[in-house]
Amino acid sequence: MKFAKTIGELKRSGYKVLPVKEELRKNVIQKLKNNEVLFPGIIGYDKTVIPAIVNAILSKHDIILLGLRGQAKTKIARMFVNLLDEYIPIIKGCEINDNPYKPLCKRCVDLVKEYGDDVEIEWLPRERRYGEKLATPDVTIADLIGDIDPIKAATQKLYYSHEGVIHWGIIPRTNRGIFVINELPDLQPRIQVGLFNIMQERDIQIRGFNIRIPLDIMIIFTANPEDYTNRGNIITPLKDRIGSQILTHYPRTIEDGIKITEQEAWLNRDSGKKVIIPYYFKEIIEQVAFQARTSEFVDQKSGVSARLTISCMENLISNAERRAIRLNEDVIYPRICDLNFILPGITGKVELVFEGEQEGSVKVSKALIGKAIREVFKKYFPDPLPKSRYHSYEEKGRTQAQSSHQEYAQIIAWFESGNKIEISDEMPIDAFYAELCKVKGLKEIAKKYLKVDENDKYAMATAMEFVLDGLHQFSRIAKDEVDNISSYKDMVVSIFSSRTREEF
Repeated sequence: MKFAKTIGELKRSGYKVLPVKEELRKNVIQKLKNNEVLFPGIIGYDKTVIPAIVNAILSKHDIILLGLRGQAKTKIARMFVNLLDEYIPIIKGCEINDNPYKPLCKRCVDLVKEYGDDVEIEWLPRERRYGEKLATPDVTIADLIGDIDPIKAATQKLYYSHEGVIHWGIIPRTNRGIFVINELPDLQPRIQVGLFNIMQERDIQIRGFNIRIPLDIMIIFTANPEDYTNRGNIITPLKDRIGSQILTHYPRTIEDGIKITEQEAWLNRDSGKKVIIPYYFKEIIEQVAFQARTSEFVDQKSGVSARLTISCMENLISNAERRAIRLNEDVIYPRICDLNFILPGITGKVELVFEGEQEGSVKVSKALIGKAIREVFKKYFPDPLPKSRYHSYEEKGRTQAQSSHQEYAQIIAWFESGNKIEISDEMPIDAFYAELCKVKGLKEIAKKYLKVDENDKYAMATAMEFVLDGLHQFSRIAKDEVDNISSYKDMVVSIFSSRTREEF
């Protein structure tokens, strides 16, 4: 059928033109029968969002995807085009992709009237059947639907009442396809009113023209609930005409978040060095976002985008890459102290409430990183403060508390003896590893619970640093940071030294 060149050849081939929503429905049904993935790369929506989208397609509905920033709304909308037929026939040269059997525009109607089945057709690929517009306050009806073109009227010597003087907008040019309006609430109410006929009656009117052009189109909107109050609103009659409102959400598990970040972040660098990221680092990065989404200092109405973890992971790897290049090391391997350099990926992506603004974005971001390390540490290591979990008069509780406390006794005793270590992201791996090895019992704890290869300096050193920072987050040892140099020391000594500095 694709080799048909005229309307007559198309008719003889037996080709049937389906409305776009019936075409989508047909293709989705076939993909469901074949157990194909409908939206590849969309993670965490298999039981929630995607079934709702499939139901909307089967119902032949227009759709609005409603959710906070960074929830893959636009990405999903752009993937709808893959559910269309690979090619469809249109009258050759038509601006609004006319159906060869039922042309709409005056040019195509006149062509068919004059030449009949000899009118040439062309095959439109599905990529060209997709239109998208970001709603901004300056969008006009002329942009979306169309307007009179005085230049066309003058050059063709046509009256303004002639249909041939119309300059089609982006929606008619997406006829027989999918049109997406991003951030719908930002569209002015009077422009939203202009979509009424398209949504319900499927026709358009331009400058009072006494014409009816029934469009065949599926419209998908995206919107952020925050925008309903901050920047605009969706007028009620338009919402009423949208068939299905589908709510999106953030990843509900750390594992889903890790998969999304691995898929979207630039991890495999081109500097010729091997990149190794321990899994617990991936968990820490994702946990930062999870902590931010429940933090009392972060505005939860604005949301915390998945782009936060992507940017943080890229910054983490970049700092390790910078060190590897400068020190001529063969491996790009992150350290806990590198987490200080993910702050630029956090501070610009979280909206703070008043209390958060009082604390400051950097302080809040560092607190989120600390809570993330604490949560991940508990997954791999015994709780350094287990007594709070048990009744002191229960024998089992006392036994577990005592054994857990003994795990870290040697490390804490080493610091209580007045010892301390200083590490930084700029230290060569040999010096970094040697400094951490000074702490008695640290290497054994890291090896026991993280199952790290003792001969791998990169893995062992980072694991040992993770243990120290975890103990710090549970207030078992102290940590000072000055000019990107981290000093781990005894908690009591740190308290007295800080008081002394305040007195002076």
